[in-house]
Amino acid sequence: MILEICASNYQSAINAQNAGAHRIELCSELAVGGVTPSYGLIKQVMKNLSIPVFVLIRPRSGNFTYSEADFEIMKQDIQICKELGCMGIVSGVLNMDNTVDIDRTKELIELSKPLPFTFHRAFDRTSNPFEALNALMELKVDRILTSGQAISAEKGILILNQLNQLADGALTILPGSGINPKNILIFKGAGFEEAHCSAVLSPEIQTPASIPLNTPKFLNEGLEMASNQDVIMAMLQLIKD
Repeated sequence: MILEICASNYQSAINAQNAGAHRIELCSELAVGGVTPSYGLIKQVMKNLSIPVFVLIRPRSGNFTYSEADFEIMKQDIQICKELGCMGIVSGVLNMDNTVDIDRTKELIELSKPLPFTFHRAFDRTSNPFEALNALMELKVDRILTSGQAISAEKGILILNQLNQLADGALTILPGSGINPKNILIFKGAGFEEAHCSAVLSPEIQTPASIPLNTPKFLNEGLEMASNQDVIMAMLQLIKD
């Protein structure tokens, strides 16, 4: 099972690699669901990490229906990621009715090639996840990051299992949100090949933190979140073959 760590800063990325994580998704501002990291952060991470780095392409927080200006920024950011040697792109676009924007998502996929393309948690805002899955399979995305449209992946396990069965290997369903050492074996046991988490410990409650895309943040704005090496290593130990 592949463990992907959502790293929202340089220290998180370094911690993930040092702990033995297989891959990171690099972003910024995890408390709002993540936005595109800065050029400087991407460059620094690429200079010092040897594990694959996928980069979130999301120009702002809020919804996933973008203006022409937003969309042009996204395309430029993808090109920058390719030039810096990133190994994958994480993005996606929705229509106003929260269906997958086929044309724009296809354009991002084509621009990202030959890098693999993950459709991010915009999927959890879609009005019908099964129709969205079919659309994304037709677009030949490589994976979908999703909580099963629930507050956490554990609570969304039924839909996640259905999605995984329907995908039938055509793409990878990547469970994410609230995955930690206490529940990761649920996903391994259900046959998921990959899992996604931030492995963050909250200074306030000292438990693995889950920050769903559409719920209020719980951390003080003055606190920086970083992935925890012990949490990552505990999960890797649990899922190793």
